[in-house]
Amino acid sequence: MNQTSASQPITAHPKPTTTANAAMIHLEHVHKVYDLGEVQVHALRGVTMEVHPGEFVAIMGASGSGKSTLMNIIGCLDRPTRGRYMLEGHDVSEFSKIELARVRNRKIGFVFQQFNLLARTTALENVELPTIYAGLSLEEREQLAIDALRRVGLEDRRQHFPSQLSGGEQQRVAIARALVNRPAILLADEPTGNLDSRTSVELMEIFQRLNDEQNLTLVLVTHEPDIARYAKRNVIFRDGRIQRDTVVANRAYAREVLPTLPVIGEEEEEEM
Repeated sequence: MNQTSASQPITAHPKPTTTANAAMIHLEHVHKVYDLGEVQVHALRGVTMEVHPGEFVAIMGASGSGKSTLMNIIGCLDRPTRGRYMLEGHDVSEFSKIELARVRNRKIGFVFQQFNLLARTTALENVELPTIYAGLSLEEREQLAIDALRRVGLEDRRQHFPSQLSGGEQQRVAIARALVNRPAILLADEPTGNLDSRTSVELMEIFQRLNDEQNLTLVLVTHEPDIARYAKRNVIFRDGRIQRDTVVANRAYAREVLPTLPVIGEEEEEEM
């Protein structure tokens, strides 16, 4: 099958010499300044950090702390004003727009708070969308989409439309769409923001399983401490700077928490 794998170089540039312990994401003195006419907004102020393959990092901070700006830079949706961003040993600042688009499509999966599914398109067709730009046949695209839906437990719902799915199922379709091109990195920006408590934990179980069993590198933006405790590492931002970067002590495991939570609908039955 002519499919793109996480092990392929991200561009046509020569592959740099790296070691097994080399950082997948390396930010060095990164600044981001937005020029709003007479006002300049300093969203990031000299951020230096690394994320290594197989890490699960939660980025936290209040609104305006710089965490979403950081996510946009890591995801090649924006460029630093100053500083350097290295992705798998490549200096992203040297990439053309076409190369950046190729990186986003092949190497990075995105999950957002809003599901962003096409309403008149089935779950399978929604998941297939990123594969259209990968030059694969229709049969290959469909098989990749089915495999991605299987990874999030929704293979049997592939012919359903978004309106026929719950909020949690829609977000799982969005995760499958992010996984379909076999990315090296999954970026999730407030993915549980529109979900209830149990569904949020179910989502974290998927993320932990992808991270633990398939060594997928995850970077998660959240303002919820209860969600951040499922990650392996927490990076706290304040005023565009890293305030704290710590390994999560007493990490929570979603598969252990889920049995303690009521299933949706059971609470209403108990109250009747």
